[in-house]
Amino acid sequence: MVKGPRSFRADERGSASVELVVLMPLLLLILFSGVQGAVYYHASTLALAAAQEGARAAARENATLAAGTSAATAFVTDTAGDSLSSVAITGSRTAVTVTITVRGSSLSLVPGWTPTVERSASLPVERITR
Repeated sequence: MVKGPRSFRADERGSASVELVVLMPLLLLILFSGVQGAVYYHASTLALAAAQEGARAAARENATLAAGTSAATAFVTDTAGDSLSSVAITGSRTAVTVTITVRGSSLSLVPGWTPTVERSASLPVERITR
């Protein structure tokens, strides 16, 4: 009788199953960490884009801070969907600069944990100089 290239001992039976049981949770943890990182990055990018949109609207000549926060709110409503929730938009406008801050919660794959995203954008206020 010819044996194959490798023979197994009787006490090694089932060792592949044990290895799989040990390594599978680690593999899933790495996989879900990557997905969670991508979801957080997406929410962060949406918050930054909303802050930039609001800052552009508020930085126009004769614009108001309310116009900026309204533009940021409209951007989040139109584009974020479920990616960014519990959004709070604040800002400040002086004679030379405007700053809009968008703060919200990102989706989470971990029950009970809600990562917070906060991004700001600042622009100079448009004004006529002589």
